[in-house]
Amino acid sequence: MNQTIFRRVRVPVAGAVVLALAGGTATAVARTPDKAATVWTQSWGAAMQRPIAGDEDSGQNWSMEGFAKQTLRQVVRLSSGGTRVRVRISNLYGKNPLKVDAAAVARSAGGAKVWPGSSVRLTFGGRSAPMVRPGAEAVSDPLPFRTAPLEKLAITLRFGAPTGPATFHLFGGRPAFLASGDHLTDVGSAAYAKSTNSTYFLSGVDVSGGRSAGTVVAFGDSLIDGVGSTPGADAALPDLLAERLSGTSRPVAVVNAGIGGNRLRHDSPCAGEKATARFQRDVLDRPGVRVALVHLGANDLRESPGDPCLGNTGPSTARQVIEAQRELVRAAHARGVKVVGATILPMRSALFPVWSPTVEKARVEVNRWIRTSRTFDAVLDVDRAIADPAAPDRPLVAYVYEDGLHPNDAGYQAIARALPGLPR
Repeated sequence: MNQTIFRRVRVPVAGAVVLALAGGTATAVARTPDKAATVWTQSWGAAMQRPIAGDEDSGQNWSMEGFAKQTLRQVVRLSSGGTRVRVRISNLYGKNPLKVDAAAVARSAGGAKVWPGSSVRLTFGGRSAPMVRPGAEAVSDPLPFRTAPLEKLAITLRFGAPTGPATFHLFGGRPAFLASGDHLTDVGSAAYAKSTNSTYFLSGVDVSGGRSAGTVVAFGDSLIDGVGSTPGADAALPDLLAERLSGTSRPVAVVNAGIGGNRLRHDSPCAGEKATARFQRDVLDRPGVRVALVHLGANDLRESPGDPCLGNTGPSTARQVIEAQRELVRAAHARGVKVVGATILPMRSALFPVWSPTVEKARVEVNRWIRTSRTFDAVLDVDRAIADPAAPDRPLVAYVYEDGLHPNDAGYQAIARALPGLPR
């Protein structure tokens, strides 16, 4: 069988991350990090979640049933370019080894189509069929593949045996396409008859050999995830920041590590592990990270009795939210990573129960601390960027999505314009 089983370990090989093969042979991904060609930054990424069924709000997804005798094609937009690429496949929440029969990367031609002649097969430890252990991540071998900032790549995975429930990201921002049988290198899209707006197994795409000065990881809840933005339009806040930062004299990559509904202090059956538990994996362990942008706290403060995604936990206090954010900042600073704190968005206009006078008082207190405590290296004032000056507890109507809470495309643009610059 042409398979490799991976487990991820860290060993002191010139600062490299090493993938140890089941047979005992170790392959270093980056042996000489002092050379630009082999310094890796993450150009695209997603925060992985446990498989959950779709619903009326999120739509259908394939995470519970997984895949078998099918080919899955997913499109990602890079935030920085380079001369080499590698792809990360996650089985973080899998209960069994994940067998991928084959994987390929190509230049996207829109939808499920790829440009003719651009498809290249990926290998993992020299083999074409990785077997990823439960809880692990497989990183493909470096592939010579020149890319440009904001370019879209199509990453295709073929599965033979059933995968079981799939580690995924619920709000993918653009469609994933599914075909029956083997369509790994198809140029056209005819076989890809099904689609959902979630991302499956892909946790990151890294590049090297480019001009990127590092990676900003946007970390948080639905405002970071892009809920309310137009699907497929690259209109989420991390997308807009990527466009802004890619054209600077020292371009920086941007990764979206948001999860809609995520909280600082409590896990959620719908919205992933609590932020304090996933911060190292989803921010600090990503290649090239130098800045974290954090928007969290709304889902900790809100009052939503009976919401199954909150479990049996009640609202947090402002003091508890502040201390949890301090914990994130301490962890980042210990790794030399700067942190941009984002104030919590206005909540009163939400068309579902999240707001009360008590919640508003706590939100104002947390936002005052973010602005004035000097805990953060910089502040993105989301609140002031989209609040109605005549009613500061509400967003401007022109900036809010139909649910009354999340920004729309114009709202996200206003927030992106409010970023004062990255701390150095």
